[in-house]
Amino acid sequence: MMNDLTGLTAVVTGAGRGIGRACAIRLAQAGANVIAIARTESDLATLSGEAGVPVTTWVADVTDAATVAKIRDLPQLDILVNNAGTNKLQHVLDVDDETLDMLIALNIRSAFKMAQAGAAAMVRAGRGGSIINISSQMGHVGSAKRSVYSMTKHAVEGLTKSMAVELAEHKIRSNSVAPTVVETSMTAPFFKDPAYREMAMGMIPLKMIAQPDDVAAAVVYLASPGARMVTGTSLRVDGGATAL
Repeated sequence: MMNDLTGLTAVVTGAGRGIGRACAIRLAQAGANVIAIARTESDLATLSGEAGVPVTTWVADVTDAATVAKIRDLPQLDILVNNAGTNKLQHVLDVDDETLDMLIALNIRSAFKMAQAGAAAMVRAGRGGSIINISSQMGHVGSAKRSVYSMTKHAVEGLTKSMAVELAEHKIRSNSVAPTVVETSMTAPFFKDPAYREMAMGMIPLKMIAQPDDVAAAVVYLASPGARMVTGTSLRVDGGATAL
């Protein structure tokens, strides 16, 4: 019962594939009324069928002001999973302005605007709420060819902590989930490369590859009444990678 989300409204961004899709499905199965947002309609078309329960879908871009306004105007919002993000591997000396601006726009600016809009809706409704920012282990450490990505995820971790302090008076909790590399449809080809798989396993003490459901389970917990005293923290779903 501690993970029962019946009657709560949840928004999940980047919900078409991978981590976001798993979060939307698990939140819906826990009883939440889920609004799943993604840019590609075909990715959203099968969500309800996979979840086994209805899922409301919005084909929208989280970087658009109109999408932010729709979130802010929701009459009820209890859970926001701020998941949309991207990465491009480049050596720090090779990072071009287009890549820099793209990652900052989506991973930082958009994440902030969505969190701000979600918080505004929660404050107006007066029901409290849970904001969950999907960060990364790169929000706690650094790594080769990930200078900009790591920078953006460190920013997300800072936003998470500051919002926890500022929104506590409204009973709004702010946390992040920081996964290690996760096997998704996008990363699956990399794991077929023995060298890549050996590298990934080498940095994870548990010697297991994370799946989207591992991240979704953490999100459901942070969204639930069972986490009512948890705010301002980062739940690292990394198999111990950042403990090394």
